[in-house]
Amino acid sequence: MWIFGSNTPVSGPQIVLGANPPSFATFVSSESIQHSTWLHELAFPVYAALLSVVILLVQLVVSALKKRNETEEEEATISTSTEQPTLGARFQKHLDGMGGREIFTFRLARLLSAAALVCLSVYTILAQQYTQDVPHATHLQFALLGVCDYLLALSLLSVTVNPAFGRVVVRHLALVSFALWAVFAYRDLWPLATFTLQPLDSAEGWLIWTKIGILTFVAVVVPLFVPRQYIPLDPKDPAATVNPEQTASIISATTYAFLDPYVLLGYRVPHLSLDQLPALADYDYTKNIVKKSFLHVDPFMTRSKSHLFFGIIRVFWFEFIILAFMLVLRVLATLIVPIGIYRLLNYLASGGNDIVRPWVWIAWMGFGPLLGSIAIQWYIFTSTRLMVQVQAMITQLVFEHSLRIRVKAETSGTPSASAASSVATTPDNASIAEHSDGADSTATDDETQTAMSEGTSATKASKSKKSQAPSEASTAVADQPKDSQTKGGHLVGKLNNLVTTDLNNMVDGRDILFIFIYGPFQVAMCMLFLSRILGWSAFVGLIVIVVMFPIPGYLSKLIQNAQVEKMKKTDARVQTVTETMNVIRMIKLFGWEPKTNDQLAEKREEELVFQKRFKFLELLNANVNFVIPVLTSIVTYMTFTLIMKKQLTAALVFSSMAVFELLQENMHMIFGMLPMMIQAKVSLDRTNEFLHKTELLDRYTAKDDAELEPLLPPADVDPTTVGIREAAFTWSGDNDGTLTPGRNQRNFALRITEEVIFKRGCINLIVGPTGSGKTSMLMALLGEMHYIPNGPDSYFQLPRIGGVAYAAQESWVQNETIRDNILFGTPYDEDRYNKVIDQCGLKRDLELFDAGDKTEVGEKGLTLSGGQKARITLARAVYSPAEILLLDDVLAALDVHTAKWIVEKCFKGDLIHGRTVLLVTHNVYIARPIADYVVSLGTDGRISSQGTLSKALSNDKALAKEIAKEEKVADKADHTVDDTVVEPAAPPKSDGKLIVAEEISEGHVGWPALKLYFASLSGDSPIIFWSLFLGAMLMTRLMQTAQAWYLGYWAQQYEIHDPSEVNPVFYLSIYSSMTGFEILFYVVGFVVFVYGCLRASRTLHRELIQSVLGTTLRWLDKTPTSRIITRCTQDIQALDGPVSEYLGWLIDMTVSMIIKFIAVIVIAPMFTVPGVLISVLGAWCGQLYIKAQLSVKREMSNARAPVLGHFGAAVAGLTSIRAYGAEESFKIESYKRIDKYTRASRSFYNLNRWVCIRIESLAGLFAAALATYLVYGGRVNASNTGFSLTMAVGFSNMILWWVRILNEFEVSGNSLERIQQYLVIEQEPKATKEGVPPAYWPASGELVIENLSAKYSEDGPKVLHDISFTVKSGERVGIVGRTGSGKSSLTLALLRCIITEGKVVYDGLPTDSLNLDALRENITIIPQAPELLSGTLRQNLDPFGQHDDAVLNDALRAAGLFSLQAEDDEGRITLDSQISSGGGNLSVGQRQILALARAIVRQSKLLILDEATSAIDYETDTVIQASLRQQLGKDVTLLTVAHRLQTIMDADKIMVLDAGRIVEFDKPSELLKINNGRLKALVDESGEKEHLYAMANGTAS
Repeated sequence: MWIFGSNTPVSGPQIVLGANPPSFATFVSSESIQHSTWLHELAFPVYAALLSVVILLVQLVVSALKKRNETEEEEATISTSTEQPTLGARFQKHLDGMGGREIFTFRLARLLSAAALVCLSVYTILAQQYTQDVPHATHLQFALLGVCDYLLALSLLSVTVNPAFGRVVVRHLALVSFALWAVFAYRDLWPLATFTLQPLDSAEGWLIWTKIGILTFVAVVVPLFVPRQYIPLDPKDPAATVNPEQTASIISATTYAFLDPYVLLGYRVPHLSLDQLPALADYDYTKNIVKKSFLHVDPFMTRSKSHLFFGIIRVFWFEFIILAFMLVLRVLATLIVPIGIYRLLNYLASGGNDIVRPWVWIAWMGFGPLLGSIAIQWYIFTSTRLMVQVQAMITQLVFEHSLRIRVKAETSGTPSASAASSVATTPDNASIAEHSDGADSTATDDETQTAMSEGTSATKASKSKKSQAPSEASTAVADQPKDSQTKGGHLVGKLNNLVTTDLNNMVDGRDILFIFIYGPFQVAMCMLFLSRILGWSAFVGLIVIVVMFPIPGYLSKLIQNAQVEKMKKTDARVQTVTETMNVIRMIKLFGWEPKTNDQLAEKREEELVFQKRFKFLELLNANVNFVIPVLTSIVTYMTFTLIMKKQLTAALVFSSMAVFELLQENMHMIFGMLPMMIQAKVSLDRTNEFLHKTELLDRYTAKDDAELEPLLPPADVDPTTVGIREAAFTWSGDNDGTLTPGRNQRNFALRITEEVIFKRGCINLIVGPTGSGKTSMLMALLGEMHYIPNGPDSYFQLPRIGGVAYAAQESWVQNETIRDNILFGTPYDEDRYNKVIDQCGLKRDLELFDAGDKTEVGEKGLTLSGGQKARITLARAVYSPAEILLLDDVLAALDVHTAKWIVEKCFKGDLIHGRTVLLVTHNVYIARPIADYVVSLGTDGRISSQGTLSKALSNDKALAKEIAKEEKVADKADHTVDDTVVEPAAPPKSDGKLIVAEEISEGHVGWPALKLYFASLSGDSPIIFWSLFLGAMLMTRLMQTAQAWYLGYWAQQYEIHDPSEVNPVFYLSIYSSMTGFEILFYVVGFVVFVYGCLRASRTLHRELIQSVLGTTLRWLDKTPTSRIITRCTQDIQALDGPVSEYLGWLIDMTVSMIIKFIAVIVIAPMFTVPGVLISVLGAWCGQLYIKAQLSVKREMSNARAPVLGHFGAAVAGLTSIRAYGAEESFKIESYKRIDKYTRASRSFYNLNRWVCIRIESLAGLFAAALATYLVYGGRVNASNTGFSLTMAVGFSNMILWWVRILNEFEVSGNSLERIQQYLVIEQEPKATKEGVPPAYWPASGELVIENLSAKYSEDGPKVLHDISFTVKSGERVGIVGRTGSGKSSLTLALLRCIITEGKVVYDGLPTDSLNLDALRENITIIPQAPELLSGTLRQNLDPFGQHDDAVLNDALRAAGLFSLQAEDDEGRITLDSQISSGGGNLSVGQRQILALARAIVRQSKLLILDEATSAIDYETDTVIQASLRQQLGKDVTLLTVAHRLQTIMDADKIMVLDAGRIVEFDKPSELLKINNGRLKALVDESGEKEHLYAMANGTAS
């Protein structure tokens, strides 16, 4: 090959690329073609023109056959116009059709240039100023004139014809003109780059150079710089704002200059908003992606079992071809620098004896990397565009497919919540949305990485389940105890996983072509290069690579296993932290902070053990990947010098070194990508399995009308009938049913043996025991269950013509405002809306919110209680214009008062009157006045009766008994002292937004956060740590640089001494020793840094947990729990991963760059200023980039959350969406949200391309400038030149990565800032030695309060005013008062949870002198809604393992649990029973009993009970009250905050509070004697006056 040829000049009039042997050397020489004019190079443009003419004619014919052309439509439009447009208007329209004035100007300039070219060609012929020694030279000149005429004609057509044909003409014009330019460049420009050749057309003199200049403008400049015309993807729907990417010229597109305005804007403004980013391109709109792709990937449309992967290939085949081509181009470009170094050093070593001038190789080294950069950046540009489109496609595909799937009733291994709800209704003021996703809206990259890494274990776990049956595998996921929140809650989790974790895995594995094209092709080209310069010794090096290849693979497996184990420990810690933060108020009230801190520290330590193992395996892997190429080079050089007896030269050494580095990078890349490819394959398979194997609703499984016919009712059925006849319904299409929730889990089928017809225009009740199929009845009518007809007359029918509305039992709400949730796309009617608000009991709730119905309800209705969500779901159904309402147990989540209100005001109101209502309910007693028709179901899923309520009760004794219980509960509810105010979980701002003020970092990471991390890294010995680490890194990079210099020095010895005197063994030994020292120093530095990182991770985690646990309740009240959890999980994980990794890389690269730069200026001191200038320019580009990129990344994170939020909300409400027929509106909303995310993400990835191309261009400029100086300006030998160029290229390539790594460190460093913010929050008093009480304390429960005042904040108003009272040990005191009287504040003041003044003495010791944990450990509070941990019952009673099972069982027995359940009850609660998070699978009463048992275990002398509301069922409440009276010790003081008078009327004393003051405090019998007394007034108003008086006087039976 010419690039490796000798330097001997070759004679001849034209030699291509000047090399010998002449494989290409004499290509197209004049002598070889004199016998034929037809093969002369000047004839080639003529052939190109003729070919263009033929193709153009064919295109015209085909276009005419396919359609009548756009011109006819334009003429038709003009002809219908009443006014003839003016000439100016027509010209402007022509300009617009062409793409605007700029494109027209370029075309006009090209027309004038073509005309000039024709004139010059004519003059050349007339003046005969052309080379005459070519046969038929005149004929050739006339032929070239014809080509110029053709160019002129095409140029003229390009500015006159219609736009569509004009675009075709322009392509022909560009290709023909380029062919003509290429011939003249070969004949007249290439000889200028050689020492031996002369331009062939020099006889033309100034004419030829003028022609070449004009041709360069026409064929090169115009095509590169002319903007592209915007052509809408859909001419009927052009974009309102055109993305500059679609109109950018080739040069602007390849250099990403179209982003310049946005980058500069991002640098000027504090934050670049989404609206300021480039608009979406047509091809990126989700609707267009769906239109293009769903025909190939949606199984519902394709009706084939083809794998999703092949569908993606069919959709994006053209993009994959471009990607493959760019990778091939990149591989070729990576070899340009080694070739340039080889030829330049050969030139210097031979004393200038070469054919090609050295500036060619210098330019080659400058433009070669730029070409490679353009190729790889275009690859990444295309692949990221493809990635974003695939993300949009799969998200929408999974979403739309989800709208067709059957939501199965799934089970949990624990007592289900639905079973619990049959015991007691859920109180209106107990939110069942107690947890959020725990992620901030401004998720950063480290959070994404955390989510991906956490999802990995779930993905791997799925592999082991492949043996399951398809239907089971498609629905079976991990147990989720809280399965009443979303019917098929497991399915929601799985679908969310598909569009988050699995989609991220697919995105990470998108570079599959790197493995199959780039890697093998680069290895092949590198080995070809090495074999050409080093002979067969290169293949010996290849053998070394092949032999050692399994070692990195084995290490990768070990690393993967360590990562899996580490993630298990991380999951355990995250679970514990999440649980802790969810119940942090309970922890503080119980004084468990020190023990909890120790527990979390232990979990953290277990995690860090595996983190250390993982890091050391990474170190071993890095060393192996470093050693293999080094060993390869050593073996290769050894073979070359010792066995082949060849001499090393500077050209051989430094060019081969560059190639060995390419091989090293290739190995790193392949082994880094393989695990991601495997994960992507698994995730792709999971998505494909969901698409092909998930069970669909019956109406979607029918392939044709014949299969759809059985689903249609017979002709004799009235189309307005709502009913079912002779049919069975199952939750699965395989007819055997699936498990349904309930205490007795069983296969369930709803069987209608006769006919059920619901009365139109009336309220129909569907009643029956838990698990009898009441919900299934509604699901069957909605078509959600699998329909099995029993005969030819079978049918089920729910008329949709008048509309259907549905209120789900799980109270589904969207993350929108309350008003939007109620309207649900229906037009706003103020009168109707206000009626709905009033009748659904929402008026008072809305008054509690600052923004009223404009308040956003949050993810899963976070700001709402369970009752509020239920009433909003009901309001949505009532407000809708639907004729038929299906209401699934909407009263279950309401307290008795609210339920009665709904029945009286709503169900009996005018908005329901005349509509058909199917109401599933357990609250038959409350709903009995509205029951026009009752369908009663038995436990076997069959109809037990239908007709009147009395008929249903006579047939179902269990139902009658349940109504009797409900009657007691309802009566008891009438005697509450106060109405519990429902506070929203997170009080919104006045505008209703849920965005709670949070410190959002703009710009760079602050020094305080960095200082905190650096101090944690170095610990108590900062000087020793930084000296060892930086010293080791410095020595590592010095050794690496010295190795490169030493190889050059070795090669130089062959020039200085006789080759026989050079001992290769000596030099190889020194070189190998230097490699050993480099590895040693690297290991030392790495180990020191790893231990520092572990120390920092341990320290900051401990300090963060201590800070959060030690903060005040006030701070916890105004800080969302999800944000605290994010700090303790994702931000801490960022410390373990990105922060430490990026810091290590940043320091290492900085040291390496400094050393390389010093090496360059030592050889070439004059290059100091240009080097600094290049560095400054690179840093400036980096700053512009980082400023814009941080804003875009934040917008990208913010835009992703709504996509996932909408997806999750829609999946959770699939049944509701289908019932309302709102699928299409949800698809459109999904399009909008995905488009916003696509807009941000495309800008994000394109900004990366912008900075890469610029910094890599600077790098190429730096290397080329240094080469120019060394060749033309310095007197440097070949070895030092090679060394200097190698260092310069290394330095240049590092600039880009340094900027990118700095940016990533900045982004991940935000986690440091967020952690640091939480280390300086307000704190409660710390424990001291003086605050430890005596061992005997407390010996009694005596309590003395003197002048106690309290307030929630320093500047807030007092909520308690000078309260004084005394409680003797063992006394039972009831505390009553209206809402806001200070009852809860008093309990918090006793525990010092709020700011207090005055004196509280507990068993003789002032509480303000005690440590808080000591005080709170000896007082037990049972809150109204007790908080429970996820885990076993044993862990809840005894979290720290301080008691044996006997003590715990005694406590449970004393608390009354065992009296509520039989020994043989299948669902009985034991110490090993699993409790879901927050106790979601238990009733409120059961939670109260467990809290009481926990208090008995603690054996506190002072017990504070915040009595539960009337929602506790009668039996449970009786047991709790009996336990409190009989099981507590005689010396235990009991303070009861009462909501019902009957629970405290037999207390020793009663305290009545009002506005934070004690208004009455005495024995109840004494207080009842006070005329106009507060307690007396309350008792007299109640319905049980006589009974309460009897209790107070001790005479009650």
